[in-house]
Amino acid sequence: MPDTSAETIAPPAPEPAPVSAPDTAAAALARRVAAGDRRALARAITLVESTRPDHRAEAVALLAALPDRQALRIGLSGTPGVGKSTFIEAFGLMLTGQGLRVAVLAVDPSSARSGGSILGDKTRMERLSRDPAAFIRPSPSRAELGGVARRTRETVRLAEAAGYDVVLIETVGVGQSETLVAEMSDLFVLLLAPAGGDELQGVKRGIMEIADLILVNKADGELRPTALRTVADYAGALRLMRKRAGDPEGFPKALPVSAVAGDGLTAAWAEMQALTDWRRAQGVFAARRAEQAEGWFLAEVRAGLLARLAEEPAAATLRRLGAEVAAGRTDPVAAAAEMLATLG
Repeated sequence: MPDTSAETIAPPAPEPAPVSAPDTAAAALARRVAAGDRRALARAITLVESTRPDHRAEAVALLAALPDRQALRIGLSGTPGVGKSTFIEAFGLMLTGQGLRVAVLAVDPSSARSGGSILGDKTRMERLSRDPAAFIRPSPSRAELGGVARRTRETVRLAEAAGYDVVLIETVGVGQSETLVAEMSDLFVLLLAPAGGDELQGVKRGIMEIADLILVNKADGELRPTALRTVADYAGALRLMRKRAGDPEGFPKALPVSAVAGDGLTAAWAEMQALTDWRRAQGVFAARRAEQAEGWFLAEVRAGLLARLAEEPAAATLRRLGAEVAAGRTDPVAAAAEMLATLG
């Protein structure tokens, strides 16, 4: 008889097949953006621009799921009436004609009273907006400093993930925002009109110090001699300024262009490429991108702390301390220290 005293050991059961994590909406949207789906890109930008808490959570998940791609980021600013939209359209069409994909992120000023914006860039860039290799996205500034939307960095990240080769970031105008644009772009271009000495006096030194290229637009027809004199004026002013660290000899420089005639655009693009190539070879490009990433992180932390002040009970404490300071019962420095202590 068989020995039945020993316990029969059953063979181990096969391990269940691993169950893949359910596909999230953010991951699905990130895949569509990475595939170059323009509608998905527009939807993603709307998502990151939203201030709703649930949308912010989705936006964070979306950004984390995007592929790591890089485009050449070009910040562009100029005085009112200089023809920024005309220049961007002509420049963008030249780039798409060379087989490049171009994204234009235009920030329009918002009304301080209603908060509304006209968002007319697609109307002003009609030909470029019809180009399948171009993507134009106007966004309201929403009272952010100088007209750079808070989520512009995230929008740039989305455009890069979508496979665009060049991202043009147009600001509202000449002002304090240029420092912010320089912190999120690889090149900063200042567009000016033919004017000469008076115009030179009206442009802040700080803006010229951060510009990589100064392009004098409308250098055609009767204005061409004036434009060339203006270029000479700015070239002389740039030579008098201290040479910036991390720039090759000859930069920054001033050049004439005509957005209407298309003159000078190829030369300007060649200078941008030359400067970018030099910075890549010297390690300046990568170092600048690292600084920008750290700056983005710090900006988000600061914005998050300010957002906490608008929430209860911090908002009630802020109102109370503000009233005490206004009434002269509390010193502003002491009140600020108490407010910061409540945030933990």
